[in-house]
Amino acid sequence: MKTFVGLDVSLDETAVCVVDEDGQVVAECKVPSTPEAIAAFVGAKAPDAVRLGLETGPLSVWLHGELRARGLPVICIDARHAKAALSMRINKTDRNDAAGLAQIMRTGWFREAHVKSGPSHLARALLASRALLVAVRGDIANQIRGLLKTFGVIMGKPAGGFRKRAAEVTASDLADSPELARIVETLLATRDEVSRRIAALDREVMRAVRANEACRRFMTAPGVGGVVALSVWAGIDEPARFRRSTSVGAYFGLTPRRYASGEVDRTGRVSKCGDKTVRAHLYEAANVILTRIKRPSALRAWGLDLARRSGFKKAKVAVARKLSVILHRMWRDGTEFRPAGRAAAAA
Repeated sequence: MKTFVGLDVSLDETAVCVVDEDGQVVAECKVPSTPEAIAAFVGAKAPDAVRLGLETGPLSVWLHGELRARGLPVICIDARHAKAALSMRINKTDRNDAAGLAQIMRTGWFREAHVKSGPSHLARALLASRALLVAVRGDIANQIRGLLKTFGVIMGKPAGGFRKRAAEVTASDLADSPELARIVETLLATRDEVSRRIAALDREVMRAVRANEACRRFMTAPGVGGVVALSVWAGIDEPARFRRSTSVGAYFGLTPRRYASGEVDRTGRVSKCGDKTVRAHLYEAANVILTRIKRPSALRAWGLDLARRSGFKKAKVAVARKLSVILHRMWRDGTEFRPAGRAAAAA
């Protein structure tokens, strides 16, 4: 007898529901949210399971990999798609959600979500940690500025760097306030330590980029440094999962929404779906291409022409989308960036 399993995962317990081909519940239970417990229950109650379904969530990557390693046909589906189906139920409980996921597995009314590989998640963790420390460094600098303004000390433009200017202000303007000077010096020492940690993570990023052939190719494109290259590589993970390179722009939320119903047909702003970190990195690269890089290329010329017609903000978003398409095509074809080549003018 073919069976289908739904897993509603929480941090402590997972609700499991098994249904047969006719949609009748065969077994249901709550087990600890560990691969061993889930695999043991499925092996006992649904040894011939065709599909096991769980939603994307904090534990989905770990459970998906571990259950796959145990030979179970587990499938991860987008939580937003699951919510659309489960919202038809009047009462929301873990038991009902597990039963709903089992029915989704039985009917096949789902789209499987891609679970990224281990190296991809490691790269994302590295970039996320670096971004957090960069934000902390900025917060400390703003805190120092705010404290000094309260006592009438304006730092002004940090000529020679923020650290040098803050040290000058502490030595001159805070000579009569040793308490405030000690507070500022403590914040500066913390900022210096954060900067050293950021530098260490930057070295880790560059080591990962140098060891990755696709990232090295990405960096031949204008505006693409180590952080952007590694971010795009981790976001795509497997280039073969996109049949067309143009789909990558939509995957990163850089294509406009559209509403068409009856006589109404309108185009909205970009969807902002997908990984916002990758989208932000692509936008930064597009900004560099249009405002700082002087080397001519078909991509830059196209972006500048669009900026003259529609403004720089829209042009940067469009160049970011086109850059993501080009980088994916470079990865698929095993080529480097061609400033005036067909890849730069495509999409």
